[in-house]
Amino acid sequence: MVFSFREAVSSDVADLAQLIERSVRELQVGDYSTAEREGALARVYGVDSRLIEDGTYFVVEVEGGTMVACGGWSKRRTLFGGDEAAGREDTWLDPETDAAKIRAFFVHPDWARRGLGSSLLALCEERARAAGFHRFEMGATVTGEKLYAQRGYVAVERLAVPLGDQETLTVIRMVKEV
Repeated sequence: MVFSFREAVSSDVADLAQLIERSVRELQVGDYSTAEREGALARVYGVDSRLIEDGTYFVVEVEGGTMVACGGWSKRRTLFGGDEAAGREDTWLDPETDAAKIRAFFVHPDWARRGLGSSLLALCEERARAAGFHRFEMGATVTGEKLYAQRGYVAVERLAVPLGDQETLTVIRMVKEV
């Protein structure tokens, strides 16, 4: 199977939203409850249009143009969350002192465990290094923590992100020095 990588564009938003929903609902079943997954989709996960505008969000497609994965990096302070997430901070990072943010990785369940997440991560790290960053930071899901640890990321903090109705979503802040 041939995969292609490209920058996401604003016309991808609807397809990205569908990919994110399916990924969360199916791949995070073993790590988060239904209430946590649905709360996260309503208040945390989602398309971050700022990543698309900045040209730092990518999609992976199979032959025929079907989107099977997405992920990106950011030179802004927001650690995680789509447009609907609270507490976003769009100020620019300084590559000399700040870590680039690795953001919003989702894989279609039918295409999971084929190396797409790792390939996207390598692309994002390469682009962030080209922009002058020497450190990376992310807000990983419990589901993704093992993959990122295998790629050199170290868990430094567990966050309980409020979802409402006394539900929280565990997000792991992970860092990597290069």
